Amino acid sequence: MKQAKIDTSNYRDHLSNVTETGKRIWIYPRIVIGNFYKLRTYFSWLLLGLLFGLPLLEVDGHPVFLFNVIERKFIFWGVTFFPQDFHLVAIGLLTFIVFVILFTVIFGRIWCGWACPQTIFMEMLFRKVEVLIEGDHNAQRRLDNEPWTTEKIWKKTLKHSIFVLLSFLIANTFLAYIIGKRELFSIILDNPLEHLVGLFAIIIFTAVFYFVFARFRELVCIVVCPYGRLQGVMLDKKSIVVAYDFLRGEPRGKKQTPEEKEKASVVHGSCIDCKICVQVCPTGIDIRNGTQLECIGCTACIDACDEVMDKISEPRGLIRYASQEGIEQKTKLKFNLRIASYSFVLVALLSVLAYLLLTRNIVETTILRAPGLTYQENKNGTVSNLYNVQVLNKSYQTMPIQLKINQQNAQIKMIGKAIIVQPGEVAESSFFIEIPNKSLTDGSVKVEIEVISEGKVIDHVKTKFLGPIL
Repeated sequence: MKQAKIDTSNYRDHLSNVTETGKRIWIYPRIVIGNFYKLRTYFSWLLLGLLFGLPLLEVDGHPVFLFNVIERKFIFWGVTFFPQDFHLVAIGLLTFIVFVILFTVIFGRIWCGWACPQTIFMEMLFRKVEVLIEGDHNAQRRLDNEPWTTEKIWKKTLKHSIFVLLSFLIANTFLAYIIGKRELFSIILDNPLEHLVGLFAIIIFTAVFYFVFARFRELVCIVVCPYGRLQGVMLDKKSIVVAYDFLRGEPRGKKQTPEEKEKASVVHGSCIDCKICVQVCPTGIDIRNGTQLECIGCTACIDACDEVMDKISEPRGLIRYASQEGIEQKTKLKFNLRIASYSFVLVALLSVLAYLLLTRNIVETTILRAPGLTYQENKNGTVSNLYNVQVLNKSYQTMPIQLKINQQNAQIKMIGKAIIVQPGEVAESSFFIEIPNKSLTDGSVKVEIEVISEGKVIDHVKTKFLGPIL
C-alpha cells in the first residue's frame, strides 16, 4: 500500500503525522550520522549503562535505587526513605518542578532529545535494530509496501522478536527498580507458580514497552507526555532551542552562482529546499516552520543540514541551537547574564535538596506522654510522667538505643528491656521521667531528651513535663 506523504503546510492546524481524515502516517526517519548524532550515541551508551547497571549495585546489602511504592519504601543513592520522610519528598518534588520549569525556559526541550528514556530506547536501540534488519528509510518503506513474501515474513519476524526481547529486558530492569534485584531473580529462577503476581507484572510491562516502541513511537512525545504538552507555555524568545535561521535561509531555492545572483530578480537564501531536515525528523515536522510542539530537540535536522551545507560550500549552522531573539538580532549563542542567573538558581535548589538529604537523621524518634494520665507525686519527693517512645531505624545496622534527659536532677527510668532497633524497623517502649518537686518552677516544663546509640547522640526530642502548679 502506498504511504501518504507528510504534509508540512498548515502545520499549526493539524499534526504532521496524521492525514486530514485522521489516519496516522507512519514515519520512516532518515538516519544521518553527524557530530550531534555521534555525541548522542556516546551519551546514550553512558545512560543505558547506568540504567541497566544501577539495579545490580548494592550498598550494605541493599540496592542503590529502589522505588517500592507497594511497601512504601524508597532508596535513593543508598539512603532509605520512609513515610516519615514525606516532607523531604514534598520539598524534592517542588524543587524538581521548579528545576524543570527553569531548565526548559533556558535550554528548551534538550532533555527530550538527549536524556529521555523514550528517545534513547527508540532511537538508540529499537531504531538501530530496525535499520540493521530492514535497511534505511527507503528500504523500510518499500518493504512495508510489498506483499507478504518469504523475505518480508523473515525480516518482520526477526525484528519483532528482538523487539520483544528488548522490551522484556527493559521490563525486568524497571521492575528491579521497584522490587529489587533479589526479588526479581526469585521471580525468574523460582517456580513461576510461586510468583504469579510478579510474573504477571513482567508480562504486562513487556507488552506495554513492546507496544510503545513497536507501534506507538513518536505519539508518546506528541500526545501522551505531559512535559511535551507543557513545553509550549514554558518557552520564550530567549530560550535555546533547535532553530532554523530564517533570515539566512529565506527565500528558499536552488544554489545560485555569483553570476546568477547578479541577474536574478530574487536572490535565494542558503536553504536549497532539499527537505532532508524533514526526512530525518522522528516526529515528521518541518523545523523551518519554527518551534513546534512536536519537536523533541534531537538535533537530527542539525546534522542533516550541516551535511548539506558542506556539500554546497555554505557555512554550517543554518539549523542550530539558538534562540528566536538571537536569530532575529543576528547574535551568536553565548553564556549571558540570564543563563547565568537561572543556572545559579538551579544549582541553589539542588544544593538545598542535597543538604537536606545529607543532614537527614538516621533515626526518627517520637516521644509522647501516655494518653489519659497526669503526673504522679512520689513518696521520695519527686514527680513522674509516663511516656511512650517510638524509634524508627533508617540505617542498615542494628542500633541499641539509650535515652538521656538534659535536665538537672531529672532522670529517666525505662520500663522493660533496653531498646534495640533492627534495620528499617520501629521499636516501641515506655519510660518514666522523674524530677524533684522542688526543681519544678511551673506546672508545665519543657524538657529535651537525647537519643544515644553506641555513645553517639543521634537525635534530640523535646516534650513537656507536667507537675503540680505552685
